[in-house]
Amino acid sequence: MQVPLIRDTLSQLWESDMLPAIWFIFSRRGCDAAVEYLEDCRLLHDCEASEVELELKRFRMQYPDAIRESAVKGLLRGVAAHHAGCLPLWKSFIEELFQRGLVKVVFATETLAAGINMPARTAVISSLSKRIDAGRHLLTPNELFQMAGRAGRRGIDTVGHTVLVQTPYEGPEECCDVIFSGLEPLVSQFTASYGMVLNLLAGSKVTHNQKESDDVKVKRSGRTLEEARKLVEQSFGNYVGSNVMVAAKEELERIQNEIQYLSLEITDEFIDRKCREELSGEDYAEISLLQKKLKEEKQMRNELKKRMELERMAAWKTRLEEFESGHLPFMCLQYKDKDSVQHTIPAVFIGSLSSFADEKIVSLVQDDSIAAGKQKVDSGGQQYDPSCYIALSSDNSWYLFTEKWIKAVYKTGLPAVPSAEGGPLPRETLRQLLLREDMMWDKIAKSEYGSLLCMDGSLDTWSWSLNVPVLNSLSEEDEVERFSQEHQDAVECYKKQRRKVSQLKKTIRSTKGFKEFQKIIDMRNFTKEKIERLEARSRRLTRRIRQIEPTGWKEFLQIGKVIQEARALDMNTQVIYPLGETAAAIRGENELWLAMVLRNKILLDLKPSQLAAICGSLVSEGIKLRPWKNSSYVYEPSSVVTGVINYLEEQRNSLIDLQERHGVKIPCEIDAQFAGMVEAWASGLTWRELMMDSAMDDGDLARLLRRTIDLLAQIPKLPDIDPVLQKSAQIACNIMDRVPISELAG
Repeated sequence: MQVPLIRDTLSQLWESDMLPAIWFIFSRRGCDAAVEYLEDCRLLHDCEASEVELELKRFRMQYPDAIRESAVKGLLRGVAAHHAGCLPLWKSFIEELFQRGLVKVVFATETLAAGINMPARTAVISSLSKRIDAGRHLLTPNELFQMAGRAGRRGIDTVGHTVLVQTPYEGPEECCDVIFSGLEPLVSQFTASYGMVLNLLAGSKVTHNQKESDDVKVKRSGRTLEEARKLVEQSFGNYVGSNVMVAAKEELERIQNEIQYLSLEITDEFIDRKCREELSGEDYAEISLLQKKLKEEKQMRNELKKRMELERMAAWKTRLEEFESGHLPFMCLQYKDKDSVQHTIPAVFIGSLSSFADEKIVSLVQDDSIAAGKQKVDSGGQQYDPSCYIALSSDNSWYLFTEKWIKAVYKTGLPAVPSAEGGPLPRETLRQLLLREDMMWDKIAKSEYGSLLCMDGSLDTWSWSLNVPVLNSLSEEDEVERFSQEHQDAVECYKKQRRKVSQLKKTIRSTKGFKEFQKIIDMRNFTKEKIERLEARSRRLTRRIRQIEPTGWKEFLQIGKVIQEARALDMNTQVIYPLGETAAAIRGENELWLAMVLRNKILLDLKPSQLAAICGSLVSEGIKLRPWKNSSYVYEPSSVVTGVINYLEEQRNSLIDLQERHGVKIPCEIDAQFAGMVEAWASGLTWRELMMDSAMDDGDLARLLRRTIDLLAQIPKLPDIDPVLQKSAQIACNIMDRVPISELAG
């Protein structure tokens, strides 16, 4: 598919008076790269540019550390990025300029689609799919319409526009599939937590004040399990389940029964019985004999086809070994999508995967996504082991493939000449550029001979991809001769067998009873299609049932068992223990774990900055380092902090074991990766010093610090916490809550 360039699409929006626009790109790096790519495009007239420059000076004077220097040039042209990697102050600044019409295009991740006041005339969606850890995920109708809903400014525009950009993965058909598939049902996000269970059930305290009157104690009597259950069952999830679940399960049972019944009508035994009933004895015997022979010939044809394919791959493997040095030849890859549409990809060949002497690349061979490419396949009694290769396509995408996906290799290519005197050769340059990528590959085709994987390139590879010619500019005379004698022999054998099968089919069609026989076969094919439709419906129903099935009470009881065993609350008497009192008052992801840590005496000897580092490790959200940055520097925590974290790790493992025994899956984290960054900030280091050569994005660090401050601010208010720890937490909180993260809670 032809992929429109950002610059060309923006030009069309400008000419059609469809700006300002929010342009959704599903990665921070993609948003920043798009801004950098458009730095030469001027979308503001002189008066607007002067106003932006003035606002930028004011912002710099007020918040010098919050300026995103890499985005300034694009901002002065009317282009900006908005994503979780930016500081909250900077994002607020961009939002204000956009509302005033001083930013014409904002490149944003999908998180902008909810909860932020940035009305636009047009919403541009760069792709109908996004990457997740498991591969490429097609947008749901809900996600698509959430982003599309950003188009149209209330009181200004009479209509909003949504532009869906074609990509190598999706075109008009996929677009229609998503748009017309209907919105998904609302799904309850209700989940039980330690805090909820404790607050619902807790009654009298194990260490209550002796001066309290009996009336006060009565008010503190906890709820029974039955009373708690009634409250839990009033949740939205249970309400939906009670109204929809029964109907959905009845429909699913009906479909499965119908599939089971229809499956009996497509078996060989059923078809044979129908033929005996519908055909005369003579006609049945003739067609039955010919069908048996046809089945044998088809099996032979398939074996010869496999041998032909393996000989073709073996021939390519031999030829590609010749191109591991010297010039980088152009090539053509080909594959069929799920609709059997053939795609051809012009690319430049880099080399075999084994030529990359890097653990990051070599580990890909062992990954599940391309494991099929490393299995040995039999070829005429011999073992054949496909190899993996790397190429860069004309649409600036990396491809990882085996010989299976090669259509042609050309004699011409990129010359093996360094771009600068004494510099690296093109092959080495491209290898280094690949090693800087995140290695987030998408599987776009698979076979028993290995998968075809794809990954977006970067701005650094853009100019290289532009030098890959279109296929119609390369003739067959430019192609490298790759056919071996063994391959040619295999092709001839396959063609001969294919003609034999075709002739046998003609013979069957000429038999006297073929007309009645064909009716039986057509009916079986129709039944197969009906079964496929029913199975698709069954899968959708099963998925929906999983989404709406109420599990709140089951989770509630599982968490209750953990609380009982951890001695935080007695589930029978509703007496709450000191550990439970603390956990019930905490706001956090795993309140029981946080309470266990904050009640530990090992924290009492820590300095405020060290306590902040421990709290930071408890709320860290698994932030990833940014490998494309110039360095990967992150502050290391002090030895005291490291020692405390190692000690707490043992407690954490005990709680995880307890949770697993009772089927509770609430995260229980202590992540030391960024504890040193929190400790440095709490020690008084400036923002500029902290972010210098840092491998973290500004927004990630700001969010981690705000979460740490939130936990520290809770400690002085928690019951049954040592006053020494409360005082230390208050000091740490006061020190950390400063510009540029103090203005917004992020």
